[in-house]
Amino acid sequence: MASRINSLDTLPDSARVSDREIAQLVGVAPTTIWRWAKAGILPQPQRIGIRCTRWNLGEVRQALALKKAA
Repeated sequence: MASRINSLDTLPDSARVSDREIAQLVGVAPTTIWRWAKAGILPQPQRIGIRCTRWNLGEVRQALALKKAA
């Protein structure tokens, strides 16, 4: 399923986003998102179902801002 999100700026901080949505918006592969989460660059996702995890967009924004500053 393709994401139709064009910008992180249009979503509230409380939004829950998938690895594919973050990857598309940041311009990396979904596996990179998981690698960054494992390395502590991104926060850990929250499991909302058996095979469904989502990240809090506000936490992702903060983590990406810190990554850019480093």
